[in-house]
Amino acid sequence: MTRPHFAFWPTRKPITLAVPDTTLSDNLEVTARRYPDRTAIIYYDQFITYRTLRDEVNRMATYLMHLGVNKGDRVLIYMQNSPQFIISYYAILRCGGVVVPINPMNLTDELSFYIQDGGIKISLVGQELYPRIERLLGTSCLERIIIAAYSDYCLNTCADAPEFVKAPRQEVTSPQVIPWAQAMRADIETLPFPEETGSELAVLPYTSGTTGEPKGCMHTHKSVQANVMSAAIWGDLTSETNVLCTLPLFHVTGMVHSMHAPIYMGAAMVIMTRWDRHTAARFIETHKCTHWTGISTMIVDFLSNPQLAQYDLSSLLVINGGGAGLPEAVGEKLYQVIGLRFVEGYGLSETMAQTHFNPLDRPKLQCIGVPSFDVDARIIDPISLEEMGPREEGEIMVNGPQLFQGYWNNPVETKNAFVEIDGKPFFRSGDIGYCDEEGYFFVVERVKRMINASGFKVWPSEVESILYKHPAIKEACVIGVPDKRKGEEIKAYVVLQEDKRGTVEAGDIIRWAQQHMAAYKYPRLVELVTSLPVTGSGKILWRKLQEEARNKANQED
Repeated sequence: MTRPHFAFWPTRKPITLAVPDTTLSDNLEVTARRYPDRTAIIYYDQFITYRTLRDEVNRMATYLMHLGVNKGDRVLIYMQNSPQFIISYYAILRCGGVVVPINPMNLTDELSFYIQDGGIKISLVGQELYPRIERLLGTSCLERIIIAAYSDYCLNTCADAPEFVKAPRQEVTSPQVIPWAQAMRADIETLPFPEETGSELAVLPYTSGTTGEPKGCMHTHKSVQANVMSAAIWGDLTSETNVLCTLPLFHVTGMVHSMHAPIYMGAAMVIMTRWDRHTAARFIETHKCTHWTGISTMIVDFLSNPQLAQYDLSSLLVINGGGAGLPEAVGEKLYQVIGLRFVEGYGLSETMAQTHFNPLDRPKLQCIGVPSFDVDARIIDPISLEEMGPREEGEIMVNGPQLFQGYWNNPVETKNAFVEIDGKPFFRSGDIGYCDEEGYFFVVERVKRMINASGFKVWPSEVESILYKHPAIKEACVIGVPDKRKGEEIKAYVVLQEDKRGTVEAGDIIRWAQQHMAAYKYPRLVELVTSLPVTGSGKILWRKLQEEARNKANQED
């Protein structure tokens, strides 16, 4: 294994990091002592200091212990980005519990799985989501719910806040449901918080379930701390940093980059509960945001704002993200409009976000970057397990301090997720990629997403990247659909720029694509849609589109 990327490693940064044995709770305690009066959270029109954040975390932790939360108990958070999400997260940790953060887009049947799988007895829930979880009280192991109204931390006069954020508290009469405000005001005996070390379980983020049922990824404080430190140091965060928080905090990337790392450094978190491109631009200008971790769909929408030039975005120093590669054309537009290069990273729930990231001063577009601190990343033939050479494709496999401890209650899947190479356990990412001569890694595609059209391998992300160069295209998603002659045909779902709708037809896109990519590669089928389905973290649901298209084809047969 060679490490040519060290030739391009940022100057004055270490190449290794010693991960502390302290906990995430310790990070907040230390920051609150260092910067008690500094702003921790800006939530629409409300400002919360680190002293207040620490005090509210301790009050909620005390109440959770009063409800019976003991060390190691799993506690579910089912709410959107808000001060209550952060308070809930750190309160669970403070009383020795394990955080189970759940996508707020999940419905009742999905919630039932997580509750049963995690043995969840107590959940903290946003009031707008309560109807989905209500009937699981008493019919599952779920015993108590603390229900939160976001308006407790946001005045209803704030113009930027969505209506459901400004909504007043709802009355719930069930004795099993405790209003957030009641829990925070409860006059109960304060008990000593349990002592914890970095080796103990902290959080159980679930995979998206793309290959069967979702799996809980067991992360200790230490595996999370590894990426908290690396995110802060690589991203040049300081106590003067203002982070725009648009990624969902239940997702590992938002969790690390938009919550844990700012708290570790004493930075301010400017929280948006729901994505809105106008609000994002206004917050950057008003609150002088310096760092923004987003995903490609947000960047595309942000740059499509016809009023963007009206805002002062000069405070931004870093725009980074991952999840899906930013199309080259969009990256160039970002540079032309804002003067910053998009800094892409790569990671998974199993690695608590990043295993790779681009150097801030030398990023490459559509590239996941170089291995993070102390990460051994290799391109391996998935069958022979031989390491591949430069620009040879294989599966991305990683070993590093941020690796999870395994899947919750699932030893078989845990065993299948790892392979031993040179005496070390490597996690099998399931992503096909390659490494260039400079040590930068590139993702070609998920193993299962490749399209086989007449024997030709077609990677949808490559086709999408070319489509994004069309001036009328705002978003694109490419899938393979069944074809009796070719095996699979290439289909593109396209969202047009607002000012191009009604003037550009599907045939225009096909003819343009025919002129800009190889004959076996361009989409023969184009469907114009007003929007694309996305996950709670903003990733385009290509599987959903592919399954719908295949079901339709099977019905026609």
